[in-house]
Amino acid sequence: MELVFISVNTYMFRVRDLALFYAALSDETRLRLLSLMQRREICVCYLQEVLKTNQPKISRHLAYLRKAGLVEARRDGKWAHYRLKKLDGDLEKILSQTLARLRRETQVANDIQRLKRVGC
Repeated sequence: MELVFISVNTYMFRVRDLALFYAALSDETRLRLLSLMQRREICVCYLQEVLKTNQPKISRHLAYLRKAGLVEARRDGKWAHYRLKKLDGDLEKILSQTLARLRRETQVANDIQRLKRVGC
């Protein structure tokens, strides 16, 4: 009987992870952040400058993306750098297709151009 219980908990955990993955992709700011991190690791201060918003808002969205397993962070002194995390199979494909589609959006294209000009 315990084996069935463990199996159900494992299934529910995976369903929750999948729901969190899709929820992370359901927000415009998080999609813009993911697009900016697509090609390289990026400092939070750059993200803040490109999106023209405050650090607490950026950090809140990055924490959500980290919890969803989409990004990982590295600290360098007082700076935090984020990059996309390697995903498994289907999730990697979904994220890749989503980011490819976003590149055609004017806002995302503008973000990428602005990233080339910012510095902190």
